[in-house]
This record gives sequence, structure tokens and C-alpha cells, in this order.
Amino acid sequence: MPSRTAPWTVAPEPYGSPVARALWRAYYTEVSDRWYLLHEGRRTDPDELEREIAAAGGSELTPPKGQLLVGRYEGTPAGTAGVRLLDAATAELTRVFVAERARGRGGAALLVGAAEDTARALGARRIVLDTRSDLVEARALYARLGYTETAPHNDSRYAEHWFAKSLA
Repeated sequence: MPSRTAPWTVAPEPYGSPVARALWRAYYTEVSDRWYLLHEGRRTDPDELEREIAAAGGSELTPPKGQLLVGRYEGTPAGTAGVRLLDAATAELTRVFVAERARGRGGAALLVGAAEDTARALGARRIVLDTRSDLVEARALYARLGYTETAPHNDSRYAEHWFAKSLA
């Protein structure tokens, strides 16, 4: 039986590349619209979207303290995962995203696994993340991959669930 992940490749990508910027825009648009539709019954204001995208450029996802990974499905950019060191032993998983056209094909787990390997290579022994209650698919993915809910590790306005996993 063929592997569900065979058409996927994952590789480091500069956070400012056109590919990374396009995937960041898709990710941020989706999660922002989802939040505003749930809480305010509207999509994200276009001006606000542009300000937030510009403000969260991704420079923290640059070696030697971080890395952005891009997943390509059948050669087409289709997902991301970012890792950044919070301290010498702890990395944060961020920007986990798979484009709708490539969902259900094993890419999210592959991206998270590659991000964990990257965190280990950066020296981390533990990886943490935060997510929101409405992102039920993400919470299920993290639980399936061995992440456990923990006390908050940040005070992000949008964080409602915090997870951690040992990388030992």
C-alpha cells in the first residue's frame, strides 16, 4: 500500500520568500477570518489583515534560533510549520498550516514531525505551542501526535490551549 505522505516533501524555506509569504497570507487569512466570524460575525477587515500580516513577518524563524519549513504536495507549496527557540531547551511550534486543497493527505503530521526534528537540531529538549478552542482540528492533531495540554506559557490574546511535548 502506498504511503499517504509519499507525494509530500518538506524543506527549509526563507521566511521572506514569495512562497513563504503566500502561505503565511493564506494561513493568517484563514485563522483570522475564522476567529472574527465566530466572535463578531464578520470577516477580517482588509486593512487590519494587511497590518497584521506585515507586523508578523517571521524573522524569528531564521537560523540559528529558528526555522520555517515548507511542505510541498506533488511539488506545489501546500503547508508550513515554524520553529523558534524560546530558550536553550525549549522550542515553540508555530505557523502549522496545510492549504485546504492538500488536507487529509498526511501533510500536517509530516510537517510537525519535521519541525520536531528541526527543534532537536537546534538543541531543544521540549517543544510547546498554543492554539485556540475553535481550531479543533489542530487540537486533535497535537493530541494524536503526543502533545499534552499544559499551563499557559504565554499571554497571547488568541491562545486558549497550550501544549507541550518532550523531544528526548
